[in-house]
Amino acid sequence: MLHDLNPLAGKRFLAAAALAGIAFLGLALGGWIAPIPALVAGLGLVAGLGLLARLGRPAGRSEDGGVSESQASPQAARLEALEAILAGLPLPVLQVDQGRRVTLANPAADALFGRVQIERDLVATVRHPLLNEAVDRVLAGETGQETEFVLAGASERVLAARIEPAPVSGNGRPGAVVAFYDMTRVKQADRMRADFVANASHELRTPLASLIGFIETLQGPARDDPDARERFLGIMQEQAQRMARLIADLLSLSRIELNEHRPPTGAVDLGAVLKGLAAALAFRATERQMTIELGVPSPLPGMGGIAAMNELPPVQGDRDELTQLFQNLIENAIKYGRPGTPVSVACWCVPQTRLQRSMLAIAVIDRGDGIPREHLPRLTERFYRVDKARSRDLGGTGLGLAIVKHILNRHRGRLAIDSTPGEGSRFIVYLPLAAELS
Repeated sequence: MLHDLNPLAGKRFLAAAALAGIAFLGLALGGWIAPIPALVAGLGLVAGLGLLARLGRPAGRSEDGGVSESQASPQAARLEALEAILAGLPLPVLQVDQGRRVTLANPAADALFGRVQIERDLVATVRHPLLNEAVDRVLAGETGQETEFVLAGASERVLAARIEPAPVSGNGRPGAVVAFYDMTRVKQADRMRADFVANASHELRTPLASLIGFIETLQGPARDDPDARERFLGIMQEQAQRMARLIADLLSLSRIELNEHRPPTGAVDLGAVLKGLAAALAFRATERQMTIELGVPSPLPGMGGIAAMNELPPVQGDRDELTQLFQNLIENAIKYGRPGTPVSVACWCVPQTRLQRSMLAIAVIDRGDGIPREHLPRLTERFYRVDKARSRDLGGTGLGLAIVKHILNRHRGRLAIDSTPGEGSRFIVYLPLAAELS
């Protein structure tokens, strides 16, 4: 339902607001390039203001001074139709008065910003200086403005806004209508393309060059050498598998990033996930004379711990993504832990505080060489490796912890990393409980 605490001014402006929103849709789909979007926006605004003028003419009055039913009914029907158009627009639209107070918001605006506060300053809904400055310029009498800004939060969103002047107040003082378009996916796609060119192409170049070199050798000097052929084919298989892992991780990371701003809605039994992973990765651990221990005491003092995996409270999440997250962490612990040592998984509950809802903490602990402290802040960057040669030898792509970070961003969780050189590392994942996440 539309919010409108000024029924007369709000309903009379619905025509201009709806058409400005439709014009903005054409602007957004046109790619924000001149001159076509500007022409569409201009035509929409002119048409909207013209319709507003027609709706604003005095209705026919009866002998006693009232509005005749025959003339009021068509106008009311037109207003209802325009209200339905605005309510059905996929673009978020806000109406503000001369004091920059929000007087109207459509359902799409509620979906983007949460419940919009009517009769409150715009900054109570969207707090960003670029938007506020653009709105102020329009309210001061300038022509329509466009701006783009980043909306901070658990998951950053890039928004573009179009602001057009419009007479929304009963006293004729100018107000404005603000239409938003979510550019997050467009920017993510641009960034992923740039990352692929800058990073993935470099990572693929080495194994690809190796494959080409070995193929040329097998076609030439080693054509009739069975021993060399077997050795080279083994190396070629390793390089091809490395490329396959890299491409699989890149595709997985892309899928996660595209949905990062939409938190999952399911409840996940994390105990069952961890028990399944421990069974699936047991053979890999055995190859290095290692074991996977579930339900060990918490590594943090005073936190206790949950020993039985079937006693873990459910968390809000996507089961497949959380499985991938903990598989990456446990596989890393197996790779980088010392042979003959255990990989431990500890779980405990973190109570709600004023700034944080109740969380479930899961720590994956290895007894390896540890990580120097200066590397810890960069571990979740794409393709960042502490020891590049060792990581490649162990089959790492440099994307595992980046995938962990983006999965946690989507789940509104967080990751803490602690490591002591010579003793090992702790990767602690914090996830909101299913009952706590709205």
